[in-house]
Amino acid sequence: MNPTDAATLNRPPLRRLRRALLWGALLALLGVAQTLLVALTLNYESTRAQDAVDTVAAEAAAAVRSEIHGLMQALQAMAWTEAQQPAWRDGAGALLRRRQDLKRVEWRDPQLAVVDAVDTPFLPHLFTQMARTDLGVDAELACKSARRSAAPMFSRSYFVPLPGGRGLEIMDLCLPVQQAGRAHGFLVASIALTTLLETALAAPEARRHEFSFVEGDGTRLARAGVPRGAGIYVAERVVDMPGTTLQLRTDSAAGRPSLIPNLTTALVLGLSLALFSVVLLLARDVRRRALAERALAEALAFRKAMEDSLSTGLRARDLQGRISYVNPAFCAMVGYTQEELRAPRTTVPVVPPYWPPESSAEYLRRHALRLQDAGRRTPDARDSREGIETVFMRKNGERFPVMIYEAPLVDGEGRHTGWMSAVLDLSAQRSVEELSRLQQDRLQATARLVTVGEMASLLSHELNQPLAAIASYASGSLNLIDEPDASTPEMLRHALGRIAEQAERAGRVIKSVHDFVRRREQQHENITAAALIEAVLPLARLQAHKSGTRIQVDLPAPPARPPRARCDCTMVEQVLLNLARNGIQAMEAATPPAERVLTLRARQAHPGWVVFSVIDAGPGIAAEVAARLFTPFFTTRAEGMGLGLSLCRTVIEQHGGVLDFGPGPGGRGTEFRFTLPASKVAETGETSGSPIAA
Repeated sequence: MNPTDAATLNRPPLRRLRRALLWGALLALLGVAQTLLVALTLNYESTRAQDAVDTVAAEAAAAVRSEIHGLMQALQAMAWTEAQQPAWRDGAGALLRRRQDLKRVEWRDPQLAVVDAVDTPFLPHLFTQMARTDLGVDAELACKSARRSAAPMFSRSYFVPLPGGRGLEIMDLCLPVQQAGRAHGFLVASIALTTLLETALAAPEARRHEFSFVEGDGTRLARAGVPRGAGIYVAERVVDMPGTTLQLRTDSAAGRPSLIPNLTTALVLGLSLALFSVVLLLARDVRRRALAERALAEALAFRKAMEDSLSTGLRARDLQGRISYVNPAFCAMVGYTQEELRAPRTTVPVVPPYWPPESSAEYLRRHALRLQDAGRRTPDARDSREGIETVFMRKNGERFPVMIYEAPLVDGEGRHTGWMSAVLDLSAQRSVEELSRLQQDRLQATARLVTVGEMASLLSHELNQPLAAIASYASGSLNLIDEPDASTPEMLRHALGRIAEQAERAGRVIKSVHDFVRRREQQHENITAAALIEAVLPLARLQAHKSGTRIQVDLPAPPARPPRARCDCTMVEQVLLNLARNGIQAMEAATPPAERVLTLRARQAHPGWVVFSVIDAGPGIAAEVAARLFTPFFTTRAEGMGLGLSLCRTVIEQHGGVLDFGPGPGGRGTEFRFTLPASKVAETGETSGSPIAA
């Protein structure tokens, strides 16, 4: 047998021994850790409970001192103000009603004889079983000490029996009263220690602890608190008072820390971690390599299938801009293969072949700035939420817009190694947007033609008047030429002037219709609200004259600054005309001719917006009609197309404004309102600024 075979045969026993040693060490460590955890937990809980009781005891002692101090102040105030008067009983009675721990107040002469006494109005009353003279030794000793020191003194506590076998532990407070420097008498107050404790303690603490006054040998004098103390966590504090001291004991009702709740949490966590570790070790020991290889193969196959099925281009680059990975969608987008896109390793930034030559310098500058920014801060995955729109070039030289969402690539050690990009081809989207814009332009032009077609009869009526006047003045001029006299030149001049005026009037009507119908490129201009309204007045008045409607223009009066808006004048004029015609038509049937008034109003309601209003005096809009008012092809007129208000809203929203409606002033009629951006150009006296392409 060769050495290799021997080592192979000896390896299993050694491996089993090593595994047994590891298990033994693990179990020993778990036992030690659990024992220490339980001991430390119990010790911590006990220490915390004792600290809490010490704190409560200190607070209770301070509260008792505060109560005693307040009682001394109340007695001193009564001694100064009322003890020298015959009606001192009123003051004593009021004090006894305020302080339930005060059971009796006595007025004694300088020889300590009781002159008068007032008992508490609350039960029980003292000295019903035994006379005051039989229990007055401690009070007399306290008063003698108070006389010597000229200060209040407390007596030792003594037991006063009560009916029914009960009793109270009482302590007397003796206060000397002087008049003109000589002893005038004493005020003696009898205090019930049990009631004193109950008055001084806070309710939450009294529900969790037992408080008691005890003597030096542990004899309990008085107690308070709902529970009985367990005798485990106890704290004592001395309450010093003039002439005597009281020992306050605080006994928590809580017992020793329960082992099960704390131990259960520790054991569950410890055993769970141990079991999880053992399972992981066994799984790694038996199937580590097989599972890892299978998982890796499945992950690679899944990622490749997912990336190959995407229509979004994926691109991975390092810090120098070299491409390390692209998916088939990206290759189809730019027309290059993966081999053509992968650049050789170099230390200088690489210019990809899909960058347009005219933009390469700008793209390199952006890449340098992004690299500097990545070196100054930690990469954040949230950076990928903001897309960057740029232009790429296909292999055949075609430029196309793309949207790039880029996220940082971070290796296992947290180092920034490059960027991962998702690239979307926007060519189709741009084509759809351009087609939609052209269709919208055609639809708006069609709507203008329909509007002019509906107004053809009104237009012919409006043109007949100046044409008839021109014919009449021309005929009169010919007659004047045939029959000349002295006044002929003057009359002929007047007739020719009238002919020119009527011809100019007809020309204005034709020009208004021509300007409204013709199509042109959208241009945004800075123009006054007055100019916009004046541009649509000739066409609006054509229909207003037919129905007998008066048109009012409501603009800010001087010296107020006239509102100026930035808009496409032709489109906004169409909106104003459509709203004006709708208002005139709304008043034709239900509004008396004398009340048919259409108001065109403009106001600078906000520094950034100009509000236009078209107000009629019609019957208003019904609720069922209002819900569908802006729906395309919805109309209440038999000859209407249902596109007017829909196109109006589209035009206003393209300008960034809002079109809405509501009841007119006073609740009558309807008011249509829309907003346009206010002009940022300062007033220079011009009616409009230079047009700027949108």
